[in-house]
Amino acid sequence: MRQYILKRLLLLFPTLLGIITIAFIIIQFVPGGPVEQMVQQLTHVSENGASISASTDTRAKISAEDMEALNALYGFDKPPLTRYFDMLRRFATFDLGNSFFHHQTVAELVKEKLPVSMTLGLWTFFLTYLICIPLGIAKAVRCGTRFDSITSVMILVAYAIPSFILGVLLLLLFGGGSFWALFPLSGLTSDDWIYMDTWHKITDYLWHITLPIIASVAGNLAVMTMLTKNVFLEEIRRQYVLTARAKGLPEKTILWRHIMRNAMIPLMTGFPAAFIGAFFTGSLLIETLFSLDGLGLLSYQSVIKRDYPVVMGTLFVFTLLGLLAKLLSDLSYVLIDPRIHFDKDAQ
Repeated sequence: MRQYILKRLLLLFPTLLGIITIAFIIIQFVPGGPVEQMVQQLTHVSENGASISASTDTRAKISAEDMEALNALYGFDKPPLTRYFDMLRRFATFDLGNSFFHHQTVAELVKEKLPVSMTLGLWTFFLTYLICIPLGIAKAVRCGTRFDSITSVMILVAYAIPSFILGVLLLLLFGGGSFWALFPLSGLTSDDWIYMDTWHKITDYLWHITLPIIASVAGNLAVMTMLTKNVFLEEIRRQYVLTARAKGLPEKTILWRHIMRNAMIPLMTGFPAAFIGAFFTGSLLIETLFSLDGLGLLSYQSVIKRDYPVVMGTLFVFTLLGLLAKLLSDLSYVLIDPRIHFDKDAQ
């Protein structure tokens, strides 16, 4: 086990380095960087009340000294290789750098936007597991019945509708769009939330988060539910279940004491990665639709604005956490089922 963990940790660093390197190389060839955007803003003129963007000769309107100052401001006065190694040295000390446009460090931005994404991710994570596992078990036990058919149609329809489209539909129906104004259109809390007592703070928060969570959870139901059903069906058909039934054991005892223990192994091994990922599951479309200022919206805006420190810093953090979560998922196999060994010589 120790050798396996050590090998995985040693493989983690070249994998992380490879992802960061590929992203950095791609960035070098993306047009419209921060210097070009700032030049266009500086050369934006107004004539007769109409705004004109001098995109054809923007650099000609900026002096050489100003161009050098802009390149130095954004760090582009150095060769790409030098900037690459400077970035790696910062990342080695977990210094994610400073945003070009937000006037904050990347770490501060992530900390500021994280609660919104955590709210979406954790609610989606817990509700998905709490709904899908019992529903999958019920479908496996009642396989082929009307209940199984109806629920299959329902979850497949929910899976087929994109979360963004479902969010728009929910806003039209229940957000005051065309029918009932039962839920707010945007935000996680009301403007006067800070002045409310504890009970009203909780109810106000739940009132605001209802529609975004429904839109996020609906698309995740199908995969986990069908996985649970198929895993339990596979275990139900095994020989030890037939033997237990032949001995006269009640069906509930067979299900909860024998089938459950074996069927939950593939489901629980994905729990660590899903739980860690829930903290950073920023859904761009959901956050944009419901005006939730989280990590998903931050990532999109950073790519559009070419805010490279934010793009690379968040990529570094998310990739590192993703690799560690994958390692925890593999180790959970041993914790859940002691029969599994990573030693190749184990019998």
